[in-house]
Amino acid sequence: MRPSPHRPRRPLRSLFGGLLTALAVVAALLTTATAAQADTTICEQYGSTTIQGRYVVQNNRWGTSDPQCINVTDSGFTVTQADGSVPTNGAPKSYPSVFNGCHYTNCSPGTNLPARLSSISSAPTSISYSYVSDAVFDAAYDIWLDPTPKTDGVNETEIMVWFNRVGPVQPVGSQVGTATVAGRSWEVWSGNNGGNDVLSFVSPSAISSWSFDVMDFVRQAVSRGLAEDDWYLTSVQAGFEPWQNGGGLAVNSFSSTVNTGGTPGGPSDPAACEVTYATNVWQGGFTADVTVANTGSSPVDDWELAFTLPSGQQITGAWNASVTPSAGAVTATASAHNAQITPDGSQTFGFQGTYSGTFAEPDDFSLNGTACTTASKSVTH
Repeated sequence: MRPSPHRPRRPLRSLFGGLLTALAVVAALLTTATAAQADTTICEQYGSTTIQGRYVVQNNRWGTSDPQCINVTDSGFTVTQADGSVPTNGAPKSYPSVFNGCHYTNCSPGTNLPARLSSISSAPTSISYSYVSDAVFDAAYDIWLDPTPKTDGVNETEIMVWFNRVGPVQPVGSQVGTATVAGRSWEVWSGNNGGNDVLSFVSPSAISSWSFDVMDFVRQAVSRGLAEDDWYLTSVQAGFEPWQNGGGLAVNSFSSTVNTGGTPGGPSDPAACEVTYATNVWQGGFTADVTVANTGSSPVDDWELAFTLPSGQQITGAWNASVTPSAGAVTATASAHNAQITPDGSQTFGFQGTYSGTFAEPDDFSLNGTACTTASKSVTH
């Protein structure tokens, strides 16, 4: 806490004058107190404070012993000091950030996290970043998932959404393809940092502000086998990972809400879709026409259909959806013109591919993380 300001004594000229002086002092003290609450400097390694009565801002300097300080306002924070550097082919220096949820037993006030994924109907969030050019860093969301409602330690799966990166840095693991998520195109990276699985989405160009639904990225993790519907969302975090310098980086504003209760068409509806998979097969090649029907009672927006191609199959082209990667566990992502499936409605996409050995068809399909039933298939040879 800051010490109360000290003022020298002055002789009283009159009762009225003294009253005015006292009122002025009270007003000044109130102003000082308000400023202190809204503008806090944190230099402690894991120091934190709360803003807006609902979010935690943390300094979170874990990869270096060099000083780092953040200036916290009521709407976000600015990195005011970020000394030193670490090799760009390793982990960053720190993750100064703001979050909703729980991080190493530090839970934000009034949060409803951890929450089971199947109970979450939506998780809207928004962010505004300010960047600098003399640092090596990424600006990213951290979305944490675990099989248990964990409030301490490391979760099993980490989703990172990179809004920007400056310098020769890259996510954990390797790039496994591209995807359209929440209406934007992303590089998709996957790996393990020795403590947890990491699924990263990297924007090809800098994003300074955006509003989106966290669950769009969570469903990607589910469809890729890195989480299950009965797992828990434990926190939604946004900040920076600096490798070199970092002073001046700022989160200007942040919001995060997690709506529970579930809606049909989302991950909590266990029977909201049906897939018809029709193929035309010839020696060494095939086409597939896939119809995705919404059997729920609410629209499905920005649909993504996940399935696994049998061994030996490779996609060479697609229409009415992007299908990535070209083999193995793939995800078909809607195009702009067919991104919604209305109740009792359907959308159709297709692709062409090659195969070796005996031709087979996928067995399991999931729509936005929800398992679908499979209708009868027609096969032409």
